[in-house]
Formats: sequence, C-alpha cells, structure tokens
Amino acid sequence: MQIRHPKSPKTASRRRFHSRASMTLGDGTLPGLVGVLGGMGPLATVDFMQKMVAATPATRDQEHVPALISSIPQIPDRTQAFQGQGESPLPALVACARRLEAAGAGVIVMPCNTAHLWFDAIQAAVAIPLLHIVDATLTMAAAASGDTPRVGLLATEATMASGLYTDRPYGKAVQWFLPTASEIREWITPGIAAVKAGRLDEGHCLLVQAANALHVRGAAAVVLGCTEVPLVLNDANAPLPTIDATAALARRAVEWSRHARSV
Repeated sequence: MQIRHPKSPKTASRRRFHSRASMTLGDGTLPGLVGVLGGMGPLATVDFMQKMVAATPATRDQEHVPALISSIPQIPDRTQAFQGQGESPLPALVACARRLEAAGAGVIVMPCNTAHLWFDAIQAAVAIPLLHIVDATLTMAAAASGDTPRVGLLATEATMASGLYTDRPYGKAVQWFLPTASEIREWITPGIAAVKAGRLDEGHCLLVQAANALHVRGAAAVVLGCTEVPLVLNDANAPLPTIDATAALARRAVEWSRHARSV
C-alpha cells in the first residue's frame, strides 16, 4: 500500500507562489518582454545576452530589458538540414517559439543566422512578431558603409548558398564579396566548428584568414553573419571593420523593448 504524506503548509504556499508568478508572465502583464530562441550554439546565445545588456542605456536593474531565454542546443543542425543531410529543425524551432509566446514574450529573436531560413514558417506558427537578424544587420551595414557599401560575408555554407543576406531587399543594394568554395571548405566551416567546440584560438586563426582574403579582394567591411564568428572576430583583431550580426539583433531587441515599455 502506498503511503501518502500530507503536504506541509510551506510546500503548498510555495506551489501557489510559483503558480501566481507563472500566470503573471503568461497573461501579458510584463511589457517589453523579449523571448530569446537560442542554443544555436549556447555560447552565441550568451554573447547575444551580453550585447543586449551592453546596448541598454540603464543605470539600475529595473531599466534593463526583461527577457526569457530558451537555450536548446539539441535543435537539429541547420546547415545539414538545408543540404538535405539531416533532420529539419523546424518542429523544434516552432515548439520553442510557442513556449516563449505562452510564457508571455511579446517578441522573439533568434541569435542564429542560418535558423532564419525557417523564419517565415516560425512566424506563421505564433501570433507575436519575430525580429529578423538580417534586416537588423543590413541596416547597420548601410549606416556604417554609405550608399554603395562594399561588404564581405562570413557565414555558414547554408546562409551563403541560400542567399539569406544577398537576396534580402536591403542586401540587393550591397556590393557583396563572398568567400570562394575553397575558402569556405578550408577556413570558414572548420573555423565555425572550432568555435562551437570551444577552441576559440583555432577558430580565430581560421576565420581571420577568410576575412583577410575578402579584404584583399576589395571588401571595405565584413558582415559577421554567423553568431559564432563574433566570438572570435571583432574590430580590434580583424583586418577590416566588422559588422556584427549578433550586436545588430541585440540593438533591435533593445529598441523594441524600450518602445513597448514606454507606450
């Protein structure tokens, strides 16, 4: 026979507290709440959060952006899926987006460029808006580079092959400098993999060679179009000015949240 122990008043009170807290977030009473659909990879999500904090003009805790972070590294590989070599990440991305929406987020951001290949399908699955990392980055590129920007691109094979940046409306005004197939194979793909594996020095050594090749061919700046790349490349250690997609999305999220909290 199973013995059931009576719940202590303290345990019951604690459960009632957590229930009330969940309802407070879930009923839309916290304006400006940003949902971060992350884990692709985990270190890139941490970098996004750091850059969102840095982009916020705050003097005390309460002035910072409220955020819910879903960091699920088990989302299937986006490049493999695009190449037909792996499981689609869409079901996992939609499930994460819906959890963030149910928890009270008013907007969703994805600090992963390649995941934006499924942007429209994710947006169709939720009622709250998603902010597009490429639009935020191209706006930053235009502001930094003038009317006819000459811009290189460091990104995953899938991001480049899909035209995620180059075919975007703002992207068509850019003179793009893209890596060659051998540069992708020898420097970019293994460089991104090294960062994901925590070998940051190795990742930098590989990716800086790719950035330098774009600079030599005429790029005046380079878009860091994979969120692993800004973990090892920046204006201080790259051979040309960088346009950080992670930072661009973080700034856009801060702008959205501050506006939502001021209304």
